[in-house]
Amino acid sequence: MFRHDTSFLLAFISIFLLWSCKDQSKEKFEFSLSFEKSKGTETATYEEMMSFYESAAKHSGNLSIKSYGMTDISLPLQLVTYQTSDTDENTLHLLINNGIHPGESDGIDASMLMLKEIINQKIDFPDQIALHIIPSYNLGGMLNRNSTTRANQNGPVAYGFRGNARNFDLNRDFIKMDTKNMWTFAEIYHDINPDLYVETHVSNGADYQYTLTHLITQHNKLGHKLGEYTQQTFRPELEKSLNEKDLLITPYVNVYSRTPFAGFSQFFDSPRYSTGYTSLWNTLGLMIETHMLKPYNKRVNSTKAMLESIIELSALERKNIKSLRAENFDFYNNREHYPFKFKVDSTQYEVLEFKAYQANYMKSEITGKARLKYDADKPVQKPVKYFSYFKATDSLIIPDYYLVKSSWTEIIKRLQRNHIEMKSLKNDSIINVESIHIESYNTYTSAYEGHYPHYETTCKYITDSIKFREGDWLISTRQKGMRYIVETLEPELRDSFFNWNFFDTVLQQKEGFSAYVFEDYAAEFLKNNPHIEQAFLDKKSTDENFRNNAYAQLKWIYTKSPLYEKAHLRLPVFRVFD
Repeated sequence: MFRHDTSFLLAFISIFLLWSCKDQSKEKFEFSLSFEKSKGTETATYEEMMSFYESAAKHSGNLSIKSYGMTDISLPLQLVTYQTSDTDENTLHLLINNGIHPGESDGIDASMLMLKEIINQKIDFPDQIALHIIPSYNLGGMLNRNSTTRANQNGPVAYGFRGNARNFDLNRDFIKMDTKNMWTFAEIYHDINPDLYVETHVSNGADYQYTLTHLITQHNKLGHKLGEYTQQTFRPELEKSLNEKDLLITPYVNVYSRTPFAGFSQFFDSPRYSTGYTSLWNTLGLMIETHMLKPYNKRVNSTKAMLESIIELSALERKNIKSLRAENFDFYNNREHYPFKFKVDSTQYEVLEFKAYQANYMKSEITGKARLKYDADKPVQKPVKYFSYFKATDSLIIPDYYLVKSSWTEIIKRLQRNHIEMKSLKNDSIINVESIHIESYNTYTSAYEGHYPHYETTCKYITDSIKFREGDWLISTRQKGMRYIVETLEPELRDSFFNWNFFDTVLQQKEGFSAYVFEDYAAEFLKNNPHIEQAFLDKKSTDENFRNNAYAQLKWIYTKSPLYEKAHLRLPVFRVFD
């Protein structure tokens, strides 16, 4: 009798606990956002945003908040995760990054509205999806609240500022890593290893009927079958999903000071940008770009609807995305050549039935010159060419290894932060390498994001035997970070560490010569090296400026002599082939 009563009691307690948990899960999550209270005219403050997520975490056992490292405003970056089951190798990880430009606050509010509905079971959340959200990436910009700096934007009433606490545009910082924000983002990114990355923005380059535009990772640059899938399956399925919700969407309209009617190309996201950076890890990247002239409530609700469609599509395409991503890693790790210098392929395009507004040019009352004006009362639809195909115009042979001198700590720290596998040399060693020498480059004369970047860089590669010291770093290219390694260490690539000024000290010659002394050495040197003497005579005979410049002639000889310092124009990065 006692055993029977105990069993009955335990069963009753179990049923009660299950009932109470179930009842608690059905309890409505009540949190009224500024967006809701203002009927879609206001966005959340930093304090309100954090209060929302903390309240949501207390209400739902499926939602957690993890505090990561610091940002430039001395506040930690938070990561919110929502998932209904434990993660495993079949889980698709989706990362949403909001507020990289906090004046473009649509995603900040849309993510909270969506999560509120997920928690309240108004939206079915799929199993085997782990949803990760950075509530706002640029916390310094979010706290720098104003109502004026978004000159043409139609709401909200007040918003954050584009620059971060140190006035960096964080969507130009993914390679150079000048900010604490990016150092923390790299930790989050590699911790999650997202299969799909989404960033929320607001933009304006022309006026048109669309509230929503998308900027998906350029598919030729993403490459191989994952790139093809992005263009041929993911994009059209996403557009279809939104059209079924009666939401118009078009590719991001990348035009300035003209109408889109003459056609426009896809924006090329090099690795300085978020989706260019994520493509180096074979992550499918997507920016949601709402149109700043549309009302704020419409923009936020459209962003929310698109986020929901992305989650739905990710669940349906989970196996494809994960398998194609794995295949992309294998593809690049087995390549011999790495393509770069991508240009628009004008021979390939698609025709969009573009929903625009009538545009006219008229005389400006201010400047007296022609000005462009759209008439939103006169919608039009026109066929427009969209150029979304790019082709590489150059390539390089991928070495088996790179060697990087240990003294270049800023380079080493960035590689390590991005989980690049490296081995430290255990002994001083003489190794046969290709040294990289800068032949030519141009430099921007205006400051850009704290730098004066180089461009149009060309190099020459010289086979040499060089002594490396214990502690120098050997980096195999056959690893998951191969694309990051090549993009940063090869100087000719657009967002290389060289082009971002990390190696500028090698551009300055540290030693020199005195002409009145060197003249005697130069004569003896040419006499003992007839092939150099012949090259010198040929240059004198064909180059008038050289022939008439005595110092230039002596300097030319000096650079060919053993007296010329080897460090000048030579990077502390070396290529190694097995």
